[in-house]
Amino acid sequence: MRTGFTRRTGFTRAALPLALLSLVATALTACGGGGSGDGEGVTVWMYPVISDPKANAAYWDGIERAFEKAHPGTPLTIEQQPWDNRDQKLATAFAGGKGPDVVLLNPDQVPQFATSGALRPVDKALSSSTGAFLPAALKAMTQDGKVYAAPVYQTVTTTLYNKRLLTAAGITTPPATWEEIKAAAPKLRARKVAILDYSAGNEATLNLNFYPLLWQAGGRIFSEDGKKAAFNGPEGVTALTFLTDLYRAGGVPRSALTNTNVLADQALGRQQAAMGFSAALADTELAAKTWGAENVVVGAPLKGAKQVAFGVPGGLGISARTGDPSGAEQFVAFMTEPAQIESLGKASGFFSPRTDVTVPSDSPYAEQYQAALAHVFPGEPHPAARQLMGLLAPEIQAALTGKKTPKQALDAAADAADELLARQR
Repeated sequence: MRTGFTRRTGFTRAALPLALLSLVATALTACGGGGSGDGEGVTVWMYPVISDPKANAAYWDGIERAFEKAHPGTPLTIEQQPWDNRDQKLATAFAGGKGPDVVLLNPDQVPQFATSGALRPVDKALSSSTGAFLPAALKAMTQDGKVYAAPVYQTVTTTLYNKRLLTAAGITTPPATWEEIKAAAPKLRARKVAILDYSAGNEATLNLNFYPLLWQAGGRIFSEDGKKAAFNGPEGVTALTFLTDLYRAGGVPRSALTNTNVLADQALGRQQAAMGFSAALADTELAAKTWGAENVVVGAPLKGAKQVAFGVPGGLGISARTGDPSGAEQFVAFMTEPAQIESLGKASGFFSPRTDVTVPSDSPYAEQYQAALAHVFPGEPHPAARQLMGLLAPEIQAALTGKKTPKQALDAAADAADELLARQR
């Protein structure tokens, strides 16, 4: 999944259709009948949050049937969209008045589309359940005091270790802090293994590579008022220096320069690096299949000056130009009910954004990921967030390769970012 979760290979829910029938029946009992009876119908743009295509199609087909039975006056069409170029496609659709009534959004999309007037608040759809959500999940979807996307799932990342590689290097306790990583790096390097994997490719999202280190250092991407870049402050320099020092000492693999957050394709997945700091549950399950479960260790989120794990809610936003606002609100309310939160969580492998719903899981690693939610941070949503990543990524590459110092690289990116932000004001 993109923006925070670009790697979701090897995650299948083969038993989904049978499980879905029971959950849908529960959902129908919970929500009862109704519907406005005069709706034009609701079109939803959904993305593959369930990585197995057949399971994904089966789940959303079931949701269509369940919703229409609960709201017979509101026809529902859920259209599957690809992650690729989703921002551009959605912006074009909104601008042309041909967009969906409801769309799945991540937090960094909310400021962009809310500020442009493309979205309407979803507070009404959440009126009876606002207090049931994780405060961080709602805050991530809020702009100017109004909620513009209703959370339907919550992602979280944490630290993943290869026990075999650590043990072979004589490391019995997995490194949990920056200082412990620096101390362990030479022991692994002596065995031609990197301590820490990283993704510095231009297609990699900074939410899964540099930004967690920045936040762990106590830094910010934007200034408090959102008008200036702040990642080039002392904290940012500390974070990038930590990374570049490791890279030059062989503690971060050379392949980092082209990595794109795809576990199976990079050093961590190939057992050439001993740990990663932004692994999702699906990554861990894939590692268990590839390395052997006995070699997988899941730790708490990495700790620098602060202990931070990146994770975002996925939420449903409503188009400001929807032809059926009542139907759109009904669908959003339906999908945020406990039964649907649970069923989507089971199907996708993600977690619940509600405090009163815990998604059952048979994964032996679910408990560690659930605990990591205590440290989850959704990032800093901003209308220019995506554009700023494109300015910062090549400068991080320049620092890693020694073409610039960390301070020079971050200052150059900040200058470009400040120009961008000034043009947008």
